[in-house]
Amino acid sequence: MGIKQKLAMGILTGGLAISMIGGGTYAYFNDVEVNNSKFAAGTLDINVAGNDAANAIIDVSNLKPGDHMLRTFKLNNTGSLDVSKVLLTSTYSVTDANGNNAGVDFGEHIKVKFLANEDKESAVIWETTLKELARTDVVDRDLLGAILGGERDGLKAGTSDDLTVVFEFVDQGDQNRFQGDSLQLKWSFDAKQTAGAWK
Repeated sequence: MGIKQKLAMGILTGGLAISMIGGGTYAYFNDVEVNNSKFAAGTLDINVAGNDAANAIIDVSNLKPGDHMLRTFKLNNTGSLDVSKVLLTSTYSVTDANGNNAGVDFGEHIKVKFLANEDKESAVIWETTLKELARTDVVDRDLLGAILGGERDGLKAGTSDDLTVVFEFVDQGDQNRFQGDSLQLKWSFDAKQTAGAWK
């Protein structure tokens, strides 16, 4: 290799080294902006305010066939989300005081009448027995819809609804077998959210 070729090769090698160094230290303008976002879930929270200090919807004694008991209770939406429906689950247990019910269910003799919640004189919206209510399909137990006249807008956050119920110990003739018996009623209220929406 001649001197000219060696010189040319040295110049090329030096030029390549300089371009690599220059490429590594190339400067440019930039701007960085950070944006913090947040997702916070709302809350579904309902509670029921009953008639007495124990917050029970009904607590009576000394019943006899033919007795009627009118009770109004308040369904409160204390959450941050609107409620589309409130499903009622009804269960009960019977204490047979004398052991002589012979398979007859006390809950079959207690009628439940749900009234329109505007006033106490309104017509009965839906009536059933405690026994039937305990086994009715859940879609038929929407307090805001099927039972109480189809409140299309549900129960808005921060609002409440008064619900009126009449319980009746139906007089069906000889019911001596129920003397001294008691029935423990449990109602569970299951709030469902409204459909998702664009935010």
